[in-house]
Amino acid sequence: MHIEPGIIAQAKVMAANLGAVGLLTTYAKDLIKHPADLVRMLLAAVFFSLFMQSFHVQVGPSELHFVGAMVIYLTLGFIPTLFGFALGLLLQGVLFEPLDLPHLAVNSLSLILPLIAVHYTLGRKLREQDGVITWKNILKLDAMYYSGVTAMVGFWLAMSNVATPLSAWATFAASYLVIVACEPPLTYAALRLLKRHEGNKIVEICFAVKPLKLAISG
Repeated sequence: MHIEPGIIAQAKVMAANLGAVGLLTTYAKDLIKHPADLVRMLLAAVFFSLFMQSFHVQVGPSELHFVGAMVIYLTLGFIPTLFGFALGLLLQGVLFEPLDLPHLAVNSLSLILPLIAVHYTLGRKLREQDGVITWKNILKLDAMYYSGVTAMVGFWLAMSNVATPLSAWATFAASYLVIVACEPPLTYAALRLLKRHEGNKIVEICFAVKPLKLAISG
């Protein structure tokens, strides 16, 4: 989901910078209200960075990454994941890929905007009302999220200074079907492990799984 430096005009990169800062500033008050979310944000950034570094290959005009988005979102919550993605990309840029830093805001928005869409449609209802996690709704969350990520990559490519064939973007988008297929079992396994130890004080502080219930099937 990375957009390589140099293909988007500087004015558009600056607009993305303003958009990302404005978005994070809007949610900052929700982050500082809950001290536990600061811990969870750091965990989200670390987990995200590890996931991203564990698997990434060039596909067409961008990269296929194992993001672990729904693992992080369902175990740590919306606000920590939102900030964790941005912080994780910053850490990745500083430690591993300094050439990606000029597009930090562009790549952050590619992850954050789909997360917001997922949260305010399927995710919030699932976390705050139903509370029951099934294989089916994990798959729905993953499919919606990665559809959003690939759409964001398409958006940036359409704005770029380099012409990208639609077929190249389609190849990249189709590659994320692998992630949509592989991520739900990991998400379910992580939730099951954490629910088993949800009474532990450390688990209670570091993770947000207590309101959730795991369905045996469905």
